[in-house]
Amino acid sequence: MREVAIIGAGETKYGEHWDKSLRDLVVEAGLKAVEDANITADDVQAIFGGNMSAGSFVGQDHVGALIADFAGVADKKIPAMRIESACASGAAALHAGYMAIASGMYDIVLVGGVEKMTDLPGDMVTDILAGAADREWEVFLGATFPALAAMMARRYMHEFGMTKEQMALFPVIAHKHGALNPDAHFQREITVDAVLKAPMVADPLTIMNCSPVSDGSAAVVLTSADMARKYTDSPIKISASAFANEYISLHSRESLIRSVSTIEAGRKAYKMAKKEPKDIDLVEIHDAFSIIAIEGIEDLGFAKKGEAWKLAEEGQLNLDGSLPYNPSGGLKAKGHPVGATGVGQVVEIVKQLRNEAGKRQVDGAEVGLAHNVGGTMTSSIVHILEVM
Repeated sequence: MREVAIIGAGETKYGEHWDKSLRDLVVEAGLKAVEDANITADDVQAIFGGNMSAGSFVGQDHVGALIADFAGVADKKIPAMRIESACASGAAALHAGYMAIASGMYDIVLVGGVEKMTDLPGDMVTDILAGAADREWEVFLGATFPALAAMMARRYMHEFGMTKEQMALFPVIAHKHGALNPDAHFQREITVDAVLKAPMVADPLTIMNCSPVSDGSAAVVLTSADMARKYTDSPIKISASAFANEYISLHSRESLIRSVSTIEAGRKAYKMAKKEPKDIDLVEIHDAFSIIAIEGIEDLGFAKKGEAWKLAEEGQLNLDGSLPYNPSGGLKAKGHPVGATGVGQVVEIVKQLRNEAGKRQVDGAEVGLAHNVGGTMTSSIVHILEVM
């Protein structure tokens, strides 16, 4: 297989885009990535678009064709497909694009992710997102997506004695970093007290333990590593792209306090990249709910089981800590337009490794890891990127 590199990256601001449609968002991010790669649309040989539920959110299916059309390449007759893996749809699209380049089938592909979520009322959004769980055996019986995450959190707290105050440190850190990101949905800091006193969503998770409903899009351009410097002086190599699944419903799993899919995706990624957790300079960890970030940190080998909160308490997850965590602000502060999230995490790492992250720049960053999950950690995708 060929080695794969990112030569261009771009994204929209995340948030509530009342004046922009899904197609506006995806074209904006795609054009930024293409321009950053110093190519034209004519150079793109295939498009892979991550999207979870455009058919439900905005009534638009056949998203791959829509992207190609409004990106101005419909007349090129290139393949353009939508990739879906719930909240991991963006990373799944990147995984598909990675395989397309690595196999040698294509030399330049555009990978995007997009979701337009804020046009619907909250109860409808909650119902659509519940499709990431087991609709028949969980959702029809009354479990919302936050409720399922709350079950995971309750079990974790029972097993390890973590307090709500310790869990609250994770959204506090996310907002601290998000306040430095001009593209973030929320650019303000919060306190532990604010997390604890926020409206309860599903005990023990308050609204501040949950990511927001956001609109947004992100895109990257991929080529082979041996061709990358033809287009840019700062290509970023994708050293690993690893994907793993487990049972979709919580009741089928052996444990609620460890993610088999994250453990396996991490194992595959570290082996592929010839890296260990100690080699990683920064991470973008999926934090749609605080408990998912906590389990993700542990299951990827950055902390012992039951001790991720200690890293937060000791300041190790800050930008100047040993494991800079979600410098973008994560899903909690940057936002979570579900189809775009996995690509947006990678866009952030590209900026960091290029030393282009401004006030949130991690000093000396050379290797970054992105962790994107679908459902209640049912699907896990891990990408490791490094400076070439």
